[in-house]
Amino acid sequence: MPTATMKALRKMRPERGAQLEAVSIPRIGPNEVLVRVRAASICGTDLHIYAWDPWSASRVKPPLTFGHEFCGTVERVGEEVTGVAPGDFVSAEMHVNCGRCHQCRVGQPHVCQNLKIIGIDQDGCFAELVRIPAANIWKVDPAIPEHYAAILDPLGNAVHTVLSGEIAGQTVAVTGCGPIGLMAIAVAKACGCSTVFATEVNPHRRALALQMGADEALNPAETDVVARVRAATGGTGVDVLLEMSGHPAAIHQGFQMLRAGGRASLLGVSSQPVEFDLVADIIFKGATVKGIYGRKMFETWVQMTALLKAGKLKLEPLFSERLALDRFADAFSLLQGGQAEKILFYPNGSPR
Repeated sequence: MPTATMKALRKMRPERGAQLEAVSIPRIGPNEVLVRVRAASICGTDLHIYAWDPWSASRVKPPLTFGHEFCGTVERVGEEVTGVAPGDFVSAEMHVNCGRCHQCRVGQPHVCQNLKIIGIDQDGCFAELVRIPAANIWKVDPAIPEHYAAILDPLGNAVHTVLSGEIAGQTVAVTGCGPIGLMAIAVAKACGCSTVFATEVNPHRRALALQMGADEALNPAETDVVARVRAATGGTGVDVLLEMSGHPAAIHQGFQMLRAGGRASLLGVSSQPVEFDLVADIIFKGATVKGIYGRKMFETWVQMTALLKAGKLKLEPLFSERLALDRFADAFSLLQGGQAEKILFYPNGSPR
């Protein structure tokens, strides 16, 4: 009997691009779940893999089906799986922790020493079906729209960043308005911050920042954003810095905008070491600096589900194209050109 196959978007060789391939349907183990992918979203990490930059070359081992943001319906469950059943509408935490290291045992599995990422270290969700550990499955509440369910992974990054400290009544600077920066604006507003100042050089993204709820969207290439934010806060600076860009200049500006005693939560990843004035910007300022990685398992998932169920988060401006998987080249071209934020793939058909 021939092996059953499915279509999958694969990084086949260590070079730019990807290929749509017919591959065997994954076999699941006793504690795993097979999910039929309904919608999958392209992440910035997927752009790196597609372009095959130095990070990808150091981490990814082709051939690999990439993609790690999705929602879908459970197709099959392993014989030891409980609490998840065929037909359940789900998403998943795609960071897989070991459960044995020091961090896992002290309640910090999101920074597990042996962390593996589905879609980077093993086959991901740009396919008709994806294999997921049952412990990582997240049942999606029926009140959450399908296209929102497909981006719970990056939304979780934004929620984790915003809620890593006090936010209600606070003034906030968001440096970098890529998709997660834009989500952070919406989350901060939904959670009661007073004012959001967004900085971004891309005019399309500045316009989106205003749609997502930013009070001001500033172009650091044309405006002294530090002076503007300080003036708007009576010379004090913002209470909270949410650094989403990873750009050295934006990081410098962000810390200069932060008030003494303020909180900086850093999610953006720089491609190079960043130098800054440790004494002036952190020590003498008495700043609290938090590095943010992924989502808390599963505290962040509970928080973002509650926000979405309550109708607090309006994320519609993020979405543009919804494409069949075979139009992947168009999708990556749009994203690399800065012409779209979140594009959804539909490996098993068209959007509803």
